[in-house]
Amino acid sequence: MEAESGGDPAAPAILVLGAAGRIGGLLHRDWPTLLPGHDLRWQARRSTADPAIDDAWHIFAPLKDPAALAQAAEGTDTILCLAGVTPGHGGDLDDNARLAEAAIRAAQNCNEVRGRAKNGASDRKTRVLLASSGAVYGNQSGILSEEARLTPANPYGVAKAEMEAQALRLGAEAGVAVTVLRIGNIAGLDAILGGWRPGFQLDRFADGTTPRRSYIGVQMLAQVLAALVQHQGLPEVLNLAQPGPVAMGDLLRAAGLDFSLRPAPDSAIPEVALEVTRLAGLLPPDVPLPPADPAQLVAEWAALRDES
Repeated sequence: MEAESGGDPAAPAILVLGAAGRIGGLLHRDWPTLLPGHDLRWQARRSTADPAIDDAWHIFAPLKDPAALAQAAEGTDTILCLAGVTPGHGGDLDDNARLAEAAIRAAQNCNEVRGRAKNGASDRKTRVLLASSGAVYGNQSGILSEEARLTPANPYGVAKAEMEAQALRLGAEAGVAVTVLRIGNIAGLDAILGGWRPGFQLDRFADGTTPRRSYIGVQMLAQVLAALVQHQGLPEVLNLAQPGPVAMGDLLRAAGLDFSLRPAPDSAIPEVALEVTRLAGLLPPDVPLPPADPAQLVAEWAALRDES
């Protein structure tokens, strides 16, 4: 079942692919307030028992139904592709690249339709924002800028790096602006806060520290993404996190969650710290990007759980 997208045809239109996932659910909750007047379209692969979702969402599988994807994307300004395969959930990691290609082809079709309608003179173009991951950087020390060499250390990171390269190449060939968003850990949607269970263990390195990662809070993520979809001329690659890495042990302590420590294996990555100067320079004054603070990250996650 598909819902028709209504509203003002001049309103900025955004299609979110993979909107039934964890990030998509967050945006579905917050974006109507953060993006008033926008034509927000949400895609999921399967229907739910909630009639409100069935009435409002586009229900189709992007890789199996390109016609439905083209229809959902018609007239959009931005396609945000959150759809993908993540570790531990089964599926083919190569589908990440296939989904990115499907989004770019849909954007290309939108632009061609606009061009024909205005005899090639349309100044509105559909662009694509792709959710990638800090995992593409692998095991590297120091603050990692968008120009850092990619050395993914696991199959997921390899798949995301391949997705990025293919998407940027295809976007250039198709005349579609593509921005790759290398998202850091999302506090509460990650394997630490979100995956905590009694008996939880963290790696401890020889210096006594637990793994450190760049994090972003759930509320901050929704605000940042809302700002980015309104910003024209985004770069091809953008790190997305709050400044400063956070120790996973500190995060669990801030949440009051018990854990034990185990010796870190040789394959463990001590730190992934993303440089976010480029991101901060793109955000408006009303969306500051404060340093990541464990207590604040936990507070945003707790507020989200309380509203669920």
